[in-house]
Amino acid sequence: MGKTVAEKIFDAHVVDNPAGDIYVLRLDAVFCHEITTPVAINDLVRRGKDRVFDPTKIKAVIDHVTPAKDSKTALQGKIVRDWARRHNIPDFFDIGRNGVCHAIFPEKGFARPGYTIIMGDSHTCTHGAFGAFAAGVGTTDLEVGILKGVCAFKYPGTIKIEVTGDLPAGVYAKDVILSIIGKIGVSGATNKVIEFTGAVIENMSMEARMTVSNMAVEAGATCGICYPDKTTVDYLWPYIQTEFDSKQAALAAYQAFLPDADAPYDEIITIDAARLEPMVTYGYKPENVTPVSEMAGTPVDQVYIGSCTNGRLEDLRVAAEVLKGRRISDSVRGIVSPATPGVYQQALEEGIIKIFMDAGFCVTNPTCGACLGMSNGVLAEGEVCASTTNRNFSGRMGKGGMVHLMSPATAAATAIAGEISNANPYNG
Repeated sequence: MGKTVAEKIFDAHVVDNPAGDIYVLRLDAVFCHEITTPVAINDLVRRGKDRVFDPTKIKAVIDHVTPAKDSKTALQGKIVRDWARRHNIPDFFDIGRNGVCHAIFPEKGFARPGYTIIMGDSHTCTHGAFGAFAAGVGTTDLEVGILKGVCAFKYPGTIKIEVTGDLPAGVYAKDVILSIIGKIGVSGATNKVIEFTGAVIENMSMEARMTVSNMAVEAGATCGICYPDKTTVDYLWPYIQTEFDSKQAALAAYQAFLPDADAPYDEIITIDAARLEPMVTYGYKPENVTPVSEMAGTPVDQVYIGSCTNGRLEDLRVAAEVLKGRRISDSVRGIVSPATPGVYQQALEEGIIKIFMDAGFCVTNPTCGACLGMSNGVLAEGEVCASTTNRNFSGRMGKGGMVHLMSPATAAATAIAGEISNANPYNG
């Protein structure tokens, strides 16, 4: 019988099968940030095991609260900073060079097709956009990964989701993944891997694929994988050109991880892109999804454009097209956080930052802060935020606040109108 992508990656990395369907995998990379890693570091130090399995395979960043907002977050950053120096971890990104982990790590070429990656962050599944098996893990697994370079997983079942046809104008990757989560629910892929395929996914940029894979965890999935193809190779080429004689050779090597024609799937779901439209969430679960038209007129206090879901250059370009020559509503606080210094720099050079500022947005440094209510845009009780982030749990961006998830285009239109609004009237 054939194999799925995850099964092929598992089989290429197994170092032990201690029991039943539990497999210990060799890791290609362990990613770290200052919120979850300090707990693992402190425990390793306490147990006399302050070591790392391979400093070149550990990538670390201070991204959730940066610059530090108080003594506690300053200490968390210091623990990671000192640990990275102590172990000569070359790829450590401190303030001035840091960005949102799931944006800056791909931007640096750290995710590759066929890789196994863990991180103490639920949206590590973002790196599945490159054809990697990338999963968020708890502190114990992170500790073992840092120390030994291995992690145990159950052999995964896989759901294949095919998005066929062409995306209608004004519908983006965020609308695709919100529609999928609305269809299968927040538990629809629990403990499974999702393979995203079909013409719509194949035609997406790597940035758009990252948006889709990023929210696989919101449907319960361990990882959301896109198939490696020419788009993947083109994106990674600056980082892999010394490893292959040509792009064709790289493509051939990476496509060894494509699923077999007779691969077994727990479920195959087909979505017709022609039926998709701009989407928005309501309530406190990402599965609570409805067309923007159904929520039009809902007033908001804040609009946030950023995060590991939609803070990349492509996202800022789309929002800027809507905002260009317009001002946001006086009743709205607009905040934009470019996901990395590279995104920020390119947005400056393209005049995108000026468009945001002319429209009335506050531009912050790259950080995850607002997405999880830690800094740079925390909501007060009773406030409503239109956000390009990935999670709308109760209190996510601030106790008592409400978050409506949407695409950057919809967020920009909402900022102008002061209420949830479709971007189509502002395009063209």
